[in-house]
Amino acid sequence: MFKKVVFKNGLRLITVPGKSARSVTILVLVKTGSKYEKKEINGISHFLEHLYFKGTKKRPSPIAVAETLDRVGGIYNAFTGEDYTGYWVKVSSSNFDLALDWVSDIFFNSLLPKEEIEKERGVILEEINTYLDIPSLHIHDLWTELLYGDQPAGRPITGRRENILKMSRQELIGYRENQYVAQNTLVSVAGNINPVKVLKGVKKYFQKIKTKTSLKKEVVTENQTKPQLLLKFKETDQTHLSLGVRGYNTFNPKKYTQELLASILGGMMSSRLFIEIRGKLGLAYSINTSTEDNPDAGYLVTGAGVDNKRIDVAISAILKEYKKISQKKVSKEELRKAKDHYKGTSVLYLEQSEAKASFFARQELLENKILTPEEVFDKIDKITSEDILLTARDIFKPEKLNLALIGPFKDKNKFQKLLKI
Repeated sequence: MFKKVVFKNGLRLITVPGKSARSVTILVLVKTGSKYEKKEINGISHFLEHLYFKGTKKRPSPIAVAETLDRVGGIYNAFTGEDYTGYWVKVSSSNFDLALDWVSDIFFNSLLPKEEIEKERGVILEEINTYLDIPSLHIHDLWTELLYGDQPAGRPITGRRENILKMSRQELIGYRENQYVAQNTLVSVAGNINPVKVLKGVKKYFQKIKTKTSLKKEVVTENQTKPQLLLKFKETDQTHLSLGVRGYNTFNPKKYTQELLASILGGMMSSRLFIEIRGKLGLAYSINTSTEDNPDAGYLVTGAGVDNKRIDVAISAILKEYKKISQKKVSKEELRKAKDHYKGTSVLYLEQSEAKASFFARQELLENKILTPEEVFDKIDKITSEDILLTARDIFKPEKLNLALIGPFKDKNKFQKLLKI
């Protein structure tokens, strides 16, 4: 399904052919993000990503950058995470050469013009304001702040306002020089491709990538000993919550069991929490349980927006389901449904060339190994009801319990008393 090539300079290439596809996606992934930032430059990875669309020598303006792909109906974007930054383009397979030229051009030749930096400060500040104004988005930042506190893992990817206001062009260029290097970079190409042509193209366009030692990230520390609560006062029509526990990281084989556990609890419309919270109690329009596993840490969390007057009922109901699943085995039927749901959604997702490019690239970049979907499904199939029970008992403990809230409340004691499991 895929082929991996490592060039002499350390740059990696993954090709994922798909003859039935009519498109091709090129993803350039760099192993740097908010976890690699010191406090005083928090937000620099995200700021830099924005500026890569502002002009190169060949395409000297934001319009010139955009029009190149707009003229052929291409889809393109970039993203910044905690552990990586990515730039991608998806086009019809006949436009592969254009797409590779474009993505390599912005990757190597972005000018970072001073006037565009000043404009983008305002854009990013408004992006930060957007998150602050939308509780369902802002709650995620509060959740990670609650878990990890004053360390890179607990700081927002977008950065703090004060940092964005003072970020200099020299700092942006210096960060790029340190992080956008061969050993940190991976090119993933998926879709209707000729792997030999892709290899030649990537070798041609990426041969000038720098080789040097990059900045390392700070090790994430976790030392929780009792339930934790973070309450953000805001006059809202409903209270938004993130209620969950610390879990397993990328390298822990139990991450797959954790994923199924989340699916059973709140990962689908027939899940336990959806039926209980929305179906029976009518407490929320939307409720979802998800997991996050990254190289440093992981968690399982349930999110919902609830009537301010019934928030205590919702918290208790969620904790009740957490406790229930850690006391009694799930049935074979319920476990089978979760497994089939996992595999089914994965298959649908991986029909897209951009999803394939990301699926293989992320594993290689973060884990230095790749499992095919079939190999992942094999691990999923081997999980038993006993495994689910043991995992639930391991993570649903008071010393791993966390609750982040945004709502019209100032008294923490009311909610702290509810955090029992």
